Amino acid sequence: MTYVIAEPCVDVLDRTCIEECPVDCIYEGGRMLYIHPDECVDCGACEPVCPVEAIYYDEDVPDEWVSYTKANADFVEQAGLSGGGKKVGKTDFDVEPITGLPARVAGH
Repeated sequence: MTYVIAEPCVDVLDRTCIEECPVDCIYEGGRMLYIHPDECVDCGACEPVCPVEAIYYDEDVPDEWVSYTKANADFVEQAGLSGGGKKVGKTDFDVEPITGLPARVAGH
């Protein structure tokens, strides 16, 4: 089991969760943040600090965002990322369904 970052994070990229994560398993894509499912230790430190409530335990992801469970795993696999999000830094890479979403205007 792992935590998942879902659609409310798209084009927000608040990094508070990165600072709270004790194992550095949150990676920054071009339009959203992603949790590495093999590095997450299910501590839950990231969930309460997310200002847009985008982080869910994988069994609790709302039905409309269930595809984000796969998107988090696909992101780290396709980008070939591991070893810690802070170490890797920001990438300009994203995966579906994120790449198919229209850009959000700040403040909306």
